[in-house]
Amino acid sequence: MRIRSSALTAALAVTALALTGCSGAGADDADAAGGPYRVLVTGGISGQGALAANAQTSVLAAKASAEAVNRAGGVGGRQVEITVVDDAGDATTAVSKLREAIASGKKPDLFLNSGPSTITTATLPILAQNKILSFNIGPTEDSANPEKYPLNFDLASGPAENAETIARYIKEKGYQSVGVVHGSSAYGEVFGQAMEDALGGEGVSSTGSEEYDTAALDMTAQLQSLKNRGTQALVVDAYGAPLGYLLASLQRLDWNIPLVGNTSVAGTSLVSKAAPEGVLGTPATANLVMHVLSSTVHDANDAAVNTMVENMKAMGDIPSTLILADNYDALPLVVAAANKAGSSSDPEALAEALENQEVLDSAQTAFSPSYHFSADSHASKPGDEAYKFVPPSPLLNGQYGNPSA
Repeated sequence: MRIRSSALTAALAVTALALTGCSGAGADDADAAGGPYRVLVTGGISGQGALAANAQTSVLAAKASAEAVNRAGGVGGRQVEITVVDDAGDATTAVSKLREAIASGKKPDLFLNSGPSTITTATLPILAQNKILSFNIGPTEDSANPEKYPLNFDLASGPAENAETIARYIKEKGYQSVGVVHGSSAYGEVFGQAMEDALGGEGVSSTGSEEYDTAALDMTAQLQSLKNRGTQALVVDAYGAPLGYLLASLQRLDWNIPLVGNTSVAGTSLVSKAAPEGVLGTPATANLVMHVLSSTVHDANDAAVNTMVENMKAMGDIPSTLILADNYDALPLVVAAANKAGSSSDPEALAEALENQEVLDSAQTAFSPSYHFSADSHASKPGDEAYKFVPPSPLLNGQYGNPSA
């Protein structure tokens, strides 16, 4: 897929992108005066490789959603104003940018990140302290815990839910003696344990979980350990360059077993590009299937997803998979919550409305077919029907499986 990278990056790297006029009032005053609904979006736009492409897709999704919501009347009658900041995928930078926005006198009504989970870990305490509503696409162990973060909601499915869906797939395939290899990121560590628990819950025998340093260039030792234990199928967590190193390590071991990649694998461009840029069509991916949300797979009959794709395309090329387009659903969820709460400026009221299933069902979302936030959990929990397992293929408009790709 051709990417107008220079034009897109320049557009996304603008520190403040207003989709409507600006106002210097605080959030409460802006609501009363009909001022803009301020959304702060951070992303690693200047990062390397997959990080930058995925951040651009994440930001593009938020911008496209804002355009659509504004055409429909905005959030509680307020037009959406998007401010995009480049955090370079660095948690310290993300915290600094967030603090600057809060101190500027234009405190955001809503905060959206573009991952990874290290950004979530760093920003959630600040968001909670300043009572800012947030939607998160980099789940951590406690990001969906409303007792700790009552104003945060995870758009992306968490590691436990992903692991449970994968375990059910593995059981259906009849695999036994299943091993797990995962990175040392916050998400990877939680996913590794969750995957072992989920396999046990489905009665699938586990050969253990091996962790690799995400800065490592070779995972042969971890894979050899799993091979020595008689592993017959392998669940893989890897994002960006580490996926290439892990697949190369498998090739060095000449170990050809079924591979089930999680959403981190599906969000890595290597699997959608042929050599030398990627690994598509090589022996390294011959046994690989990936766990993805259904919107990441082309379906000519899915009107909601196709509208989302068209809205995103209207604002620029989609540089990575739609697995990172979670933020498209954030504003439709807020619109539904504001309609229920009767206010767009009260974050506690909006959060309470988002725990109401009738409100969630009324939201015009597209990235995910459903959300199931509750007073007990702010995890998305869309259910098994929202996911698919697909082999690597070329991408077209951020989707796998398009016959025109």
